[in-house]
Amino acid sequence: MSDLRKISIDGKEIEVDGAMTLIQACEEAGIEIPRFCYHERLSIAGNCRMCLVEVVGGPPKPAASCAMQVRDLRPGKDGEPPVVKTNSPMVKKAREGVMEFLLINHPLDCPICDQGGECDLQDQAMAYGVDFSRYREPKRAATDLDLGPLVETHMTRCISCTRCVRFTTEVAGISQMGQTGRGEDSEITSYLGETLDSNLQGNIIDLCPVGALVSKPYAFTARPWELTKTESIDVMDALCSNIRVDTKGREVMRFLPRNNDGVNEEWISDKTRFVWDGLRRQRLDKPYIRRDGKLKPATWPEALAAAAAAMKGKKVAGLVGDLVSVEAAYALKQLVEGQGGSVECRTDGAKLPAGNRSAYVGSATIEDIDDAKAILLIGTNPAVEAPVLNARIRKAWLKGASVGVIGEAAELTYDYHHVGTGPAAFADMDKNGFDPDTDGPSIVIVGQGALAREDGAAVLGRAMSLAESTKSGFLVLHNAAGRVGAMDVGAVTEGGITAALDGADVVYNLGADEGDIPDGPFVIYQGSHGDRGAHRADIILPGAAYTEEQGLFVNTEGRPQLALRAGFAPGEAKENWAILRALSAEMDATLPFDSLAQLRKALLEEVPHLGELDTVPENDWQPIETGKLGDGAFKNAVADFYLSNPIARASQLMAELSRNAKARRDTQIAAE
Repeated sequence: MSDLRKISIDGKEIEVDGAMTLIQACEEAGIEIPRFCYHERLSIAGNCRMCLVEVVGGPPKPAASCAMQVRDLRPGKDGEPPVVKTNSPMVKKAREGVMEFLLINHPLDCPICDQGGECDLQDQAMAYGVDFSRYREPKRAATDLDLGPLVETHMTRCISCTRCVRFTTEVAGISQMGQTGRGEDSEITSYLGETLDSNLQGNIIDLCPVGALVSKPYAFTARPWELTKTESIDVMDALCSNIRVDTKGREVMRFLPRNNDGVNEEWISDKTRFVWDGLRRQRLDKPYIRRDGKLKPATWPEALAAAAAAMKGKKVAGLVGDLVSVEAAYALKQLVEGQGGSVECRTDGAKLPAGNRSAYVGSATIEDIDDAKAILLIGTNPAVEAPVLNARIRKAWLKGASVGVIGEAAELTYDYHHVGTGPAAFADMDKNGFDPDTDGPSIVIVGQGALAREDGAAVLGRAMSLAESTKSGFLVLHNAAGRVGAMDVGAVTEGGITAALDGADVVYNLGADEGDIPDGPFVIYQGSHGDRGAHRADIILPGAAYTEEQGLFVNTEGRPQLALRAGFAPGEAKENWAILRALSAEMDATLPFDSLAQLRKALLEEVPHLGELDTVPENDWQPIETGKLGDGAFKNAVADFYLSNPIARASQLMAELSRNAKARRDTQIAAE
């Protein structure tokens, strides 16, 4: 039940929830309050004192607006609403004083600081500070920390806002960072000089309001005003986080998160943030044709003519890769099925039923996890498959949710009941201390480790019937950003990938690099990187990566989102849909669209819900039959978080992170 209170802020009377803090109430009134330590997704520290306001009739000193609730204010003597002033002489003097104290020990690094131009301290010193300093003593210095290859530290600049400590402890679920000492000896440090061990650590770069924590790979490569900023969608995992792509000329310089409460809040995983160097290496920038057993460069007319000649009159199988946009998957389906062939997107062998959206997407949204009282994970390790979604599960766990796991025992960032390792655990649910049938809402999350097995369909049916009997939400956690969109357009073959490849003379491989194509068929590979798929190819057609073309992606909960083009593909590489359209003309089977807009129009006529961007359509619940469950433990689908797709495998930084993670796992500690 809401506790609405009236409050007057700078003469403007508004009605807000009594549980709100004053800083939130001021935001509701459209008034900006400066802050360094306060962050709406972290606990309240109240230690920077920059957000001071004057409470009329309250104490004769300014109050920290981040730590005082509206319900703590007293009304006026005649019952009028409490009055708060954010721009009075008292507040102005207090803010100037706080800013002067903050700058006492802060070095004058602005010209050479990598945060220059997007620094909260710089902006707020201009707006709320004074233009002189009374401090003549030597400044304090602090030792820089080694937090690993991602986060570069300049701890002399630190203003002890503790945002990084609170984020790593509360959201990322690691306890390596903390604050030691008192007074001017206080400093943020890491426990025993450890480096950070989390897939979300890059977010502390965004949180740091000064230049104390900056991006090590990006440092000193560009200034913010040199960058072109493009809002887009990430494809490193099936969460499809909202990102901003910053480019300088033709080069992608960095990825930053965008706020979307329904998907990634304002966090992104380290792979999402730092994979950009993989977009520069191992790129396919010209067509190739295999001649005398070796791939030789060719022109586009030669390559398209060779591909058309190879496909005409043959049995063609089309494979849709993990990072493929909906438009490209749809164009491939039209082309291959027009030749009497079949298309398949479930390249890992996952038993996802075609046409039944409630079975390959589910009935729940990612946001439902926040309020769940019980969460059951089946055949998945979300800490590796979708770290940002894992942070949501941790948030629910901190609020009291119980978590159960059927599958491999993994290092998650919260405590859980290990219900079992395989399908047999379904029968022993109650005995193992996990009961999804709680008073509050519950959710069942099934991963690809449970579905990419012989008995995957039976496991899926059992999980759906469990969700139905316990009135739980149901969510399928995918690993591939392009999988749900390809399922939506029907890029599937009855009998899965085995049936699609069976007897095929030609395989048209659209960016599928995670599996091996058997010897025998002629292979045409269309993709952006020289990875496993290109090595097996007889013809290579270079395509654009996800930052180089517009494309729809449907995330793991079934939410269509639009990725915008931030740059152009290198060399002679073209947009994926355009290559397929050009090839269809070469085959005298021209596809019925000449532009991306026409393609989308045809696509939306067939699959209307793809036009409703950023909304999760409701799926009709269609339970599937539960077949015979097999034996054996579920194996998690992602073996190495940092090397899960061709772009990541082309990145030097991802290779280093993978080596570091392996070294950490292999290092035995005392008493082991």
